[in-house]
Amino acid sequence: MKLVIQIVLWIVIIFLGWKLYSSVMGPVKFNEIKEARYAKVIKSLKDVQAAELAHKEITGSFTGDWDSLVRFIDTAKFAITQRRDTSYADVAKNKAYGIDQGYFIEKSLIDTLSFMPVKDSLFQGTDRYKRMMNVPIEGIDAKFELKAGKIEKNDAVYSVFEAKVSKEAILGDLDKDLLAQEKQVQSVDGVNGPDIKVGSLEDVNTTGNWPKIYDSAKD
Repeated sequence: MKLVIQIVLWIVIIFLGWKLYSSVMGPVKFNEIKEARYAKVIKSLKDVQAAELAHKEITGSFTGDWDSLVRFIDTAKFAITQRRDTSYADVAKNKAYGIDQGYFIEKSLIDTLSFMPVKDSLFQGTDRYKRMMNVPIEGIDAKFELKAGKIEKNDAVYSVFEAKVSKEAILGDLDKDLLAQEKQVQSVDGVNGPDIKVGSLEDVNTTGNWPKIYDSAKD
């Protein structure tokens, strides 16, 4: 009987030890996987951000279509320009006002020197932009949701865009309780809300909702 009690006690001790270990290491492991996946997702969203900003600079608006955005990167070019300041005499005003010394007008001229392909400027000759719509997590078959539109602010109309993916899609195979907590995060050190996203359809904003720890000095 004493042996049976000892065996039962050891089973209870092992079980409680495992529960304690899981309660401590579970969140640690969850955070390790989460941060690794977030880093990959954010890297792709930064490519989307750069591509959309280039699209806006050259065409005047953002796009909500992946095929259109990829075609743009394949074909569009940045103009490399040079600014020159110059001045010239306004002969008409000189005669009208009898100015002997001359009336001069200052003016800035922009010269186009050459053109550079957008894909070379942003992606240094790689073709990763052709895959930037795919969530880059092994075993997860999902795409970023991309939308664009226009909003009115202070009597002006602005073009806006938003690219996002839900945390559920990224972390759905992990602990459900920890995932539920992560979707409620509101912190300066965390990715706030249920999605990872860049841009906004409600505000004039082209930044991401991730903290600065995911940005390099270059960013």
